[in-house]
Formats: sequence, C-alpha cells, structure tokens
Amino acid sequence: MITIGQLARYIGVSIKTVRVYHDKGLLPEPDRDASGYRRYGANDAVDLVKIRTLAEAGVPLSRIRDLRSATDEEFRRALHDIDGELTARIRGLRATQRRLRQLAGGQLSPLPTEVEAHLRDLAGWGFTPRWVDLQRDLWILVFATHPDRAVALFDDQRETLADPALRQLFLDYDDAYGLGADDPRIDDLADRITTATRERYGSGELPQLDAASEIPALIQDTVNDSSPAWRRLDTLIRARLDA
Repeated sequence: MITIGQLARYIGVSIKTVRVYHDKGLLPEPDRDASGYRRYGANDAVDLVKIRTLAEAGVPLSRIRDLRSATDEEFRRALHDIDGELTARIRGLRATQRRLRQLAGGQLSPLPTEVEAHLRDLAGWGFTPRWVDLQRDLWILVFATHPDRAVALFDDQRETLADPALRQLFLDYDDAYGLGADDPRIDDLADRITTATRERYGSGELPQLDAASEIPALIQDTVNDSSPAWRRLDTLIRARLDA
C-alpha cells in the first residue's frame, strides 16, 4: 500500500490532480489507516493510469466518470470512438501545422492553380491591383472555410467573367470604388447588375455557401468597408433583387 504522494509520483501526475479525480468521482478515495493516512493499492494505480490516459487524449472528465460504470463491451466501444475522435484531431492538427509552415514561408493559404491563373487574368483584363488583392483574400477565405463549395462558386465566377459584357460590369464595379456614395452612376450600375443577374440565373437561387454560414456576410462586409460607393451598390442590388 502506498501514499497519495507515491501514487502520484509513480503514475506521473500531481497530488492535486489525484485529489481532483477524487472530487469528480473518477477515483474512489480510500479510507484512512490507523496513522491517519490514505493508502492506495495496485488497483488504484491501474485505475489512475486509465484515467490519466483518457484525460491526456482529451476525454472530458465527466465522460471518464461515466465510463467507470460501463460494461466491458461498452468500454471497448467507447475507446473505439475516442480513438476515432483522436485520429480526427491529429489530422486537424497536422493540417494546422501545414498552414503554419505555409504562413512562415510567406504564403497564407495555397489556392488551386486555376484560381491563381484566374487572378492573373484579372490583372490582364484591366482590374486594379486593389481588386485582384481583394479577390485573392476572399478566395483564400472561401477555400479555407468551405472547400466543398468553393470550387463550384469559383467556376461560376470564372464563367461569368468569360463573358465580355458581364466582365465589363465587374470592371465598372471596380472603377466605382472612388465614387461618392450619392453619385448617380451607382444607381445606373446597380440597375445593370440587377438585370444581368436576373438574366443569368432567372428565378433560381444564386450560387452561395450553405445558408447557415456567416462567411458570405463577412466577405460582403469586407468589400463594403472598402468603399462607401461599394456599400451603396450592395444595398441597391440587394433591394432590387428582393423586389
């Protein structure tokens, strides 16, 4: 039989941690002996090893406590689930590590080669460096947060800009950056964009990310904050499409 200090030292945890496990109902607290000390046996050490292993794997203490009353089969199934969760966490950490290394190398996030080529096309078509940089940042955000929808959305924009008439609308949008918010050219541009949008998509829904995502609003806010004229354009276009 060993003391709490010896138990903690052998298993590699602190005495405070053992006491927390007692308080949380994970590890039964033994009675005191005639000298007033609590003495722990081999079963306590084995239980503490199990608790420590689960806790280090990120399993909440409340879940560990529930596992104490599980049958052998339930315990094995729980360990299988925890192993799967841990594997997913490891995969996520590795992805984060790759992004950190890219950031250290001066690259925030890799974009597909076709997106990089499209950004070069934008410059060749006469879009300002400001617009190209804004598009790069926004596509990085979309591909990082919604990789399952990003390709479809990108393909739609690329097809749109392949049409010279529609491309000119985007060029006019870019040029409107420095206009005053009350400039009448903004109303005309909003009308033309609204008409073109209805002709392209009809009465169907516009391509978008999932409805619950906050990313579209974040993207549009970023665009609108860049220019009072762009903010008013967005307001007019939304109102006219909803009408």
